[in-house]
Amino acid sequence: METPYQDHINKAEFDHVYEPAEDSFLLIDALERDLHYLSEINPTFCLEVGSGSGIVVTAFGMAFPNCFCISTDINFKACTMSRSTAERNKVIFDTVNMDLITAFNDNLFDIILFNPPYVVTESKECGGKDITASWAGGLKGREITDKLLDMIPKKLASKGAFYLLLIRENIPEEVIEIMSKYGFKSEIIIERRVRNEQQLVLKFIKS
Repeated sequence: METPYQDHINKAEFDHVYEPAEDSFLLIDALERDLHYLSEINPTFCLEVGSGSGIVVTAFGMAFPNCFCISTDINFKACTMSRSTAERNKVIFDTVNMDLITAFNDNLFDIILFNPPYVVTESKECGGKDITASWAGGLKGREITDKLLDMIPKKLASKGAFYLLLIRENIPEEVIEIMSKYGFKSEIIIERRVRNEQQLVLKFIKS
C-alpha cells in the first residue's frame, strides 16, 4: 500500500490534530499484510472512526479506488484535515463530524477501521472534542473503544471486517472475549514494539 502524500498539511495544524505516528503506520501495515483477504471482499464502503489526519483511510482508498471511504471524528479540525488528505491523494471520500458511528445505517460498512484513543488516563480526561480525543482512553485506555464495540455488530456488513489497533495495556484478551460474545472471531494481524508500547492490530469477522 502506498503512503499518502501529506505535503499539503501545515505542520502547525498538528497542534490541533493527531500527527501520524508509529500506530498510524502499523494500521496501514496491517491492511497491507491483509490485502489478499481485502481484495476477496472487494469492499464497497469503508469507514474509519476517528480519522485524525486521514492518512489511514486515504491509504485504504488509494489501494481500493472503487471503494467509497468515509470517516468520522469528534474533532472538527480532524475532519477538515482528513478531507484535504483524501483530496490531495484523489480518493473518493466524505467525512462526518460526529462521535463514533451512531448516525449511520445498520449493516452498511464492509470495512471499519479504528485507531482509538488508547492511552490509560483518568475517566474525566475522556470526551474532549480537541486533540485530547485522539489519545485519552480512560480506564484501561478502553472507555471509547468499548463504546464502539457495542456498535460494531449492527454497523458492519455480514461479510465485513473490523480492524482495531490496541496496546497491551488495553488488555486485548478482554476485547477478544467481548467480541466473541457478539459472534465474532479474531486474529492478530500484526504486532510491534514501539518504544514503551506493544502495539497490535486485531481483525474481527463474524463467525
